[in-house]
Amino acid sequence: MHTRAFVVVFVVLAATITSAQQAPPPSEFTALTIYNDNFAVARTTVDLKFHPGLNDVTTTQVTTQLEPDSVVLRNRSNQSTSGSNSSFRILEQNYDAGVVTQEWLLRKFEGKLIDFQLPPAETSARSTGTLQSFPAQIVKGKVIRAGGGEEQPLIEIDGKMQFQLPGLPLFPATTDGLLLKPTLRWLIHSDTAQSLQAELAYITGGLSWQATYNVIAPEATNVTGDQQADVLGWVTINNQSGTDFPAARIKLMAGNVAKIQPVARPFAKRQLMVAGGMSDQSIEDLVTQKTFDDFHLYDLNRTVQLREGETKQVQFISAAGVTITRTYLYDGAARDLQPANSGRANVDEEYGLDAANTKVRILQQFKNTLSNHLGIPLPAGRLRVYRRDSDGQIEFVGENLIPHTPTEDTIKLATGDAFDLKGARTQTIFRVNNNGHTLDEAFQIKLTNQKDQPVTVTVVEHLYRCANWEITDKSTQYIKTDSHTIQFPLQVPARGESTLTYSVRYTW
Repeated sequence: MHTRAFVVVFVVLAATITSAQQAPPPSEFTALTIYNDNFAVARTTVDLKFHPGLNDVTTTQVTTQLEPDSVVLRNRSNQSTSGSNSSFRILEQNYDAGVVTQEWLLRKFEGKLIDFQLPPAETSARSTGTLQSFPAQIVKGKVIRAGGGEEQPLIEIDGKMQFQLPGLPLFPATTDGLLLKPTLRWLIHSDTAQSLQAELAYITGGLSWQATYNVIAPEATNVTGDQQADVLGWVTINNQSGTDFPAARIKLMAGNVAKIQPVARPFAKRQLMVAGGMSDQSIEDLVTQKTFDDFHLYDLNRTVQLREGETKQVQFISAAGVTITRTYLYDGAARDLQPANSGRANVDEEYGLDAANTKVRILQQFKNTLSNHLGIPLPAGRLRVYRRDSDGQIEFVGENLIPHTPTEDTIKLATGDAFDLKGARTQTIFRVNNNGHTLDEAFQIKLTNQKDQPVTVTVVEHLYRCANWEITDKSTQYIKTDSHTIQFPLQVPARGESTLTYSVRYTW
């Protein structure tokens, strides 16, 4: 059996800045401002030492998803990199994200002789071959050519060709162009010998964050009404940038910041969940927020380690005694129909009736105010609602997304459909008077309740025939919520039903 001895050498490269004369130490930490849309601004301080004339400067303190045209390297003392006040001038910048992979090396050795480590059971003595051609790319371990079909590399061994690697390819350690980290290179001109601190800043993809909220409500003693709940808020930070950040100061920007999104690149990374532990400090000491421009900026106020492929969670809200209200809503049309803008009424008798809905939605709402033990801007995210059972255990009862919510706003979200509540919406009158430019329509809405307790259901109706309307008859009072929507509060008895009716006249 053919065997082959080889030595595996693990090379660890520290993130450093080097110049022609000296390799200064890396900065103590990297400052990251992470945005909602899978990108971040990274900033770090580096010490540079120049000799007069041209200097080659290299750094590996960058990510594999860096946007090269976003890079800023500037003297911290004069905040400039060009002009008469600058202490140095950047003549050229090069970025190489081509971190070495087996695919990259096979491409590099196309047409050359390479060694292979044969499987233990292999009896053939063949251990070298010429890589004659290599296809376009490797996807999930399979070689894929540009046309999309599957293809194997073509290997010549002892004058014969085969479409399969005979073993594990072995490459010389002295191969030119090997990169274990993404690299930035500059050609910098300095008029004098000098040492200075420079700020390196750039935009990178692969970093994202989102907010999640858990609301823990007590056992439901009443079907509707106010209850005191606990609200826990977390920020979840995900690093798929291709780079470890051993020490990062993290801020999170909340808001819709305009950003041209690059073409997405696939990732296959490990996932590691890390929960940020709480100390005896108050929440304000751990995570703070401030208004920044037209957005809100959240600061973790501490240095954290953020590894490549890691998902880190940090708690930023812990509030008790938050008043939360459960209500019910029935929208029989099941969609938000808009009134016609042609100046005439929509006289299609079936319009709005083709998507009749029978489900009654469950709504949870609470005010984001200081008096309700909150009162801080809440970034958009997923809100889950749990409720305690009579045995003390918490059960999941629904979730939904909330938008960015400023203070003094009310959070409203639908968490599902009530099992024991049903609705029915029936058109009872439809008359059109084309000469008089009027349309009369009437509806009957019936709600049934199989619960052991009475409930109040808000019935939503959309007046969608035309812009001008008037309620001509009604069985109960209504509230106008906008120019073409009204709401009726309807009491439904336990194990019973209630019916409301109304008539509307449209004119044009």
